[in-house]
Amino acid sequence: MNTVRDDGATMATVLTMTVRDDGATVACPVCRVGFVPEGRKKFCGTSCRQASWRAKHAAPIEPVVSKSDTVYECDGCGARYLGQQRCDECNSWCRKLGPGGTCPECDAAVAVSDLFTPEQLAGTPPDAKIRRR
Repeated sequence: MNTVRDDGATMATVLTMTVRDDGATVACPVCRVGFVPEGRKKFCGTSCRQASWRAKHAAPIEPVVSKSDTVYECDGCGARYLGQQRCDECNSWCRKLGPGGTCPECDAAVAVSDLFTPEQLAGTPPDAKIRRR
């Protein structure tokens, strides 16, 4: 069903009469420089097209844990430190265990990886039976 406008033209006629103004300049979405598009061209050049694609498909950035919230463990004596990379007892560098904090009961440094299994940290659900009704 074609709808009729006030000037007597149908919507189907109006849609086929749509004219693009190809001679007009448009702004590049990356560098904002005006250019005359040719065909379906959206960017002023190859470098802007590539920059747009790279920004759109960039790998997610892993959140950075501050040094004060990181648990370190000495390989020599097994002592754990929160935010301190050097062992006081052995005077050697400690191994990074990951984010963590102090235990509320004993004030010892506890890493998040100590509290959860690797499957829980990865976010994979455990094997469970699916109940159907």
